[in-house]
Amino acid sequence: MNPKYIYNVIVAAGSGSRFGASLPKQFCILEDRPVLMHTIENMQKALPGSHIILVLNPDFFEYWDEICRKYGFYSPKIVAGGNNRWQSVKNAISQIPHDAEIITIHDGARPIVDKAMVCRVINALDNGFGAIPVVPITDSLRQLNKSGSMPVNRELYRAVQTPQAFHASKLREAYTLPYDSSFTDDASVMSAAGYDDLLIVDGDSYNIKITHPLDIEIASIYLRYK
Repeated sequence: MNPKYIYNVIVAAGSGSRFGASLPKQFCILEDRPVLMHTIENMQKALPGSHIILVLNPDFFEYWDEICRKYGFYSPKIVAGGNNRWQSVKNAISQIPHDAEIITIHDGARPIVDKAMVCRVINALDNGFGAIPVVPITDSLRQLNKSGSMPVNRELYRAVQTPQAFHASKLREAYTLPYDSSFTDDASVMSAAGYDDLLIVDGDSYNIKITHPLDIEIASIYLRYK
């Protein structure tokens, strides 16, 4: 696949309310610079020659510009985020040329994405409309019900990561659907549009999503091993 027809959407428009810091988690410092800069750079390394579109909350456009100057970082094209993740991705897709062949969607708060995993996701598109990286669940699971809860077989479940990759034309069509609260990720939007031929590939246990302050410390350790 020619990388010039691959567009990578990095979604970083969230408020990071669960993180509990004065800044959204994507702007917090990981090692020597903000989390988001690691994410962008690692996606660039994974797919050199491809395009990146960064989705930000407009309230942070000026701040992003300031820290890019501070760290000598070149920002990719920026698109304004919406009121939810679905709207943010939809806004980004609207800015992608129609000759694009593949679109990947990645969380800005997953800074340790690596080339091997991204290539697995991209290569899987030879056999389906989309590809999703997943990892096994190591904790025991229980399903809630009216009487309390019951154990479930964790071998039947996987934790979903990003980047998720899709044929551009199919993803663009899927995002013409109206918003639904059941859209938890881009794969769920594709499924709602009837594109159920979505493949799962091995994710990466290092590919954590920064959610809580301690995750910064964990990611810092992981960075030394990647």
